[in-house]
Amino acid sequence: MITKMKKLSFLIHSKEYEPFLEHLRSLGVVHVIQKQQGAVQDAALQDDINLLARCKNALKVLEGLKGDGSFGAPETGSPFDEFVKRAQKEPSLLCPEKVLERYDILEAEKVVQEQALAALNRDRAQLAPWGDFEPSSVERLAQAGYKMQFYTCPLRAYKAEWADQYGAIEILRDKQKVNFVTLTHTDVNVDIDAEQVHLPAMSLASVDNDIAKTKATIDSIPVKMAQLAAIGVPVLQNAVTELDNNIDFGRVKLTGEKLAADTLLLLEGWIPATEVEEVSRELDIKGVFFDVEDPTPDDDIPIQLSNNKFAKLFEPLTKLYMLPTYQELDLTLLFAPFFMLFFGLCLGDTGYGLLMIVALPIFTKLFQLINPNFSKWLVVLFGASTMLCGLLSGTFFGFNMYDLDIPFVQKMKEFLYTDNSTMFTVSLCIGVVQILFGMGVKAVNLAIQCGIKYAISTIGWLVLLITIGVSVLAGIPFSNPVIMGILIASGICIFLLNSPGKNPLLNIGLGLWDSYNMATGLLGDVLSYVRLFALGLSGGILANVFNSMAVGMKPDNPVLGFIVMVLIFAIGHALNIFMNILGAIVHPMRLTFVEFFKNAGYTGGGTEYRPFRKVLTN
Repeated sequence: MITKMKKLSFLIHSKEYEPFLEHLRSLGVVHVIQKQQGAVQDAALQDDINLLARCKNALKVLEGLKGDGSFGAPETGSPFDEFVKRAQKEPSLLCPEKVLERYDILEAEKVVQEQALAALNRDRAQLAPWGDFEPSSVERLAQAGYKMQFYTCPLRAYKAEWADQYGAIEILRDKQKVNFVTLTHTDVNVDIDAEQVHLPAMSLASVDNDIAKTKATIDSIPVKMAQLAAIGVPVLQNAVTELDNNIDFGRVKLTGEKLAADTLLLLEGWIPATEVEEVSRELDIKGVFFDVEDPTPDDDIPIQLSNNKFAKLFEPLTKLYMLPTYQELDLTLLFAPFFMLFFGLCLGDTGYGLLMIVALPIFTKLFQLINPNFSKWLVVLFGASTMLCGLLSGTFFGFNMYDLDIPFVQKMKEFLYTDNSTMFTVSLCIGVVQILFGMGVKAVNLAIQCGIKYAISTIGWLVLLITIGVSVLAGIPFSNPVIMGILIASGICIFLLNSPGKNPLLNIGLGLWDSYNMATGLLGDVLSYVRLFALGLSGGILANVFNSMAVGMKPDNPVLGFIVMVLIFAIGHALNIFMNILGAIVHPMRLTFVEFFKNAGYTGGGTEYRPFRKVLTN
């Protein structure tokens, strides 16, 4: 259900504009229509926007590191160490700019040290084949009139006579190449078919020492980051809230339309109809001139969903797709039961559903990784649906409950058990029901938005499809006068009344085009619901496979065998649950957003209602 809105227009004197905005923000119910009037050109606002972006980027990293600061300590006496100590003693000295400055320094240091480590690793790779020696020894040889040069060549190209000619000494030989040095007088020109190697002017030991130091520096950065997080995250969180408020206020301030030589400003906004009386009373007390109007079809009216407790749990799914327009029906309550059923059929294991409810905090966190707005009560509903749908196949963590020779269980099997062939048919039937229901919703939507005459064609299709279905299932021939009369009436609605006020020949052409789309589209839409059966079946097969592995791979030792069996069982089912939960969310979303919304004529694209209010800091 969509909350009814009223349009508010304010006329404020320029001197009273900012105090008025403060009062309007304190009311916290008016969605201000923000216009693109100089918002980007305001330097102060742009500075706040840039600072907000920096704070949010830093928080993404630091919030994951926030702890008790017991990860170690940076080197004593370092500038960072002094900063931490001073900030811990005098928290009032901390400001977001200081925290960001330290964060940027640490990030830059990390980049520099990682680049240095990469260069050192390259130097080590060059030096390693030659062993550990001091470059100063080579320099002393040069001072004594000898030069040492380093070469590498393919194994087949190396010549033994180089040892006599140039004092060649092999350093390393492998299956492909030879590394060797030559030792000659400085005036001797070494002319050999080999690649000369120019080594870094440092020993292998010193490179290893520098690598160890650089790694230690890199390892200290997360410690410093964790300490910065412990003192800086609250500062940045408060800064984000404050900057959001300032930016919101600045944008609203700039959106006022100047009138009467800039002495008056016109501001417009939207308010829920239920809040008009109270807000009007407040504005009258302040002596503000305002006008309340009903929305027009051309207005971009913000959308506030107002549903019962059950449907409200599914609102994050509606928002994930897009909000309805103001003239449309809110389909949240209409698709919620179907979505819950779809989830249960896709997961389809009584044990998995029970586990979701028993381990509710864990599964709530898992679902919130998919969508942070998912509620724990939504998880409970999904768990209950999974348990009930699991009774259709009788699976409990991959085991077949209906193999138990217990009277109560066998009674349940008699009433609930559904084999794969029947389950396939049930999935298709659910698709038919939801698609027909969607077409009924479309007819209602068209009647509300445009008038009943624009819904006649959709009603004709709905009646036609239902009549054909009933006729086939009941075995009533199409030649039956009642069936024939309904089909003819439906055909008139489809081919002659589909576009009121247009040429009948054009209507027939449009009817033929709709018939083609229906014939090709409906079949594909219905077949899409086979995924409900396929996902449930695949999940059950995987669960059974893990059970077989757990039993078949356990050692003969009773204790060790039990441990191995439990580990395989737990890990296997954990993977299966995780993969199937993702599928049980994604595929019902696809059926809802594509098949149901399309057949319901849902267009969406509404703007979310965001009242102008001040968000309080923690």
